[in-house]
Amino acid sequence: MLDENLARIRAHRNNIHRYRRLLKTRLSELERQFIERRLAEERSALESLTAATLPVSFGGAKTSAEMRTAAQ
Repeated sequence: MLDENLARIRAHRNNIHRYRRLLKTRLSELERQFIERRLAEERSALESLTAATLPVSFGGAKTSAEMRTAAQ
């Protein structure tokens, strides 16, 4: 079960990276909206799956929202 969840986490991370790369290209407004929506869905799914799979909290660790803000 853990291996399956780790594979799912990896797939979500890969999708997030792919969508972020796509957002750096020339897109129509409709395409951009679609990709931004999919990116938000992937991030949400990743957060949920990560919380369920790896519930350990490390002191001083940033939340996903803090990491996204820092990355931008």
